[in-house]
Amino acid sequence: MLSRVWSSAALGVEALPIEIETHLEPGLPRYTVVGLPDGAVRESRDRVWAALKNTGLPVPRGVATVNLAPADVRKEGTAFDLPIAVGLAAAQLGTLPPERLDEAAVLGELALDGAVRPVRGVLPAALQARRDGRRRILVPHANADEAALVDGLDVFGVATLAEAVGVLSGSLRLDPVRRDARQRFDVAATPGLDFADVKGQELAKRALEVAAAGGHNVLLAGPPGSGKTMLARRLPSILPPLALDEALETTAVHSVGGRLGHAGLVAVRPFRAPHHTISDAGLCGGGAPPLPGEISLAHHGVLFLDELPEFRRQVLDVLRQPLEEGAITLARARYAVEYPARFMLVAAMNPCPCGHAGDASRACTCSPALVSRYLARLSGPLLDRIDVQVDVPAVPVSDLARRGVAEPSAAIRKRVVAARERQAERFAGLGFRTNAAMDAKAVHRFCALDDASQALLVAAVQRLGLSARAFDRLRKLARTIADLAASDAIRPEHLAEAIQYRSLDRQRWVG
Repeated sequence: MLSRVWSSAALGVEALPIEIETHLEPGLPRYTVVGLPDGAVRESRDRVWAALKNTGLPVPRGVATVNLAPADVRKEGTAFDLPIAVGLAAAQLGTLPPERLDEAAVLGELALDGAVRPVRGVLPAALQARRDGRRRILVPHANADEAALVDGLDVFGVATLAEAVGVLSGSLRLDPVRRDARQRFDVAATPGLDFADVKGQELAKRALEVAAAGGHNVLLAGPPGSGKTMLARRLPSILPPLALDEALETTAVHSVGGRLGHAGLVAVRPFRAPHHTISDAGLCGGGAPPLPGEISLAHHGVLFLDELPEFRRQVLDVLRQPLEEGAITLARARYAVEYPARFMLVAAMNPCPCGHAGDASRACTCSPALVSRYLARLSGPLLDRIDVQVDVPAVPVSDLARRGVAEPSAAIRKRVVAARERQAERFAGLGFRTNAAMDAKAVHRFCALDDASQALLVAAVQRLGLSARAFDRLRKLARTIADLAASDAIRPEHLAEAIQYRSLDRQRWVG
């Protein structure tokens, strides 16, 4: 007997349709899986056999051959347990209609008692099933909310192997899982942190508002206790809410990385804050199979690197390409996987190892050579890609003791959203979402300067010793400041504020 069942294999944030062919014939008992299976797929035999027996389904006798096609793509993970078991049951029983098997996709891990356990990458699999014309998809009950985000596909969350066989044979009637993705934004938890809690630091708050309005990267430098981390953790509260397409992209990354949990949908912008001991593979992704790293898990959100110079330089330097391209490619011998990585980088650091350089209240104990070595951990090319570099001095006691509440995040967010709407109208049909994402051609088109502004920019670049990349980035930043001011043209005061945010550039630090 021969049966065919459809499943999928994750390839980055995409999915590749996999046809599982099962052939049974008389002979001495033997079970073979072909089609480049990894260890987890080969071990499925013991899980599948125990699940079939404990579920009350007949265990195949004789020679059983399972082919995972296309055979030149490596199959990894435990998501093939359920479709292999369904294929064996279909070939043994002969009661599962081939047309019902052909219009369904199946994936899930099996427990020995026949229970179906959750797996990674369900959302990309559901999207691929819809593209392939499947009418329904069977997934673990714990993954049903995730798969139900895809419209035009009947999603069945099954708890056991018996339920899966019953649904496919037509003997069990289950209602498809229905979820409205847009409604989830209404019930998504709003950020609990608010800029109203921050006293003082008006310059830093303005800098973060500008960065949020244009999607620019930020570096906060100041002594310990000045509020750098406090400010950074409140940045998501002033960013525009996630759009539905952004939420689906982010959810797909978290699903492939196994970080989605029971949420089913990432409805708020992610905030990732890895420790400075992280490896380059942990930050950018890697492993076997390659899984997304922190920069991809922060897609459409914020990546916060506290104590930036404490990160290893080779780890920081791998950020340079993703910051420019918004994606990262993990190449292996047999294939390459691309993960999206369009995030806002927010970094915080002390001005010196002891942290008190420039602090009027405490004297710095570091020698000039020690400070130079400390700052040299940050490469010039990385700093070039950080548009907003702002000093965060210690807050005076008078500001801390002042009564009253600072401007709340909701008021700042309104201005940020208005600036983003101007950018969306400007970039309609061009593929950009923010000013920071503009390419050189768009900068030339949308960031034109008058003679006074051009002279100011040239003088600033020469004085600070900035690169050609920084020259364009200053124009992008000035464009964002003009958008916040609802100005169609970039004026000298907008460019002057943009230049002010380069005050911590590396050439000035090392003198």
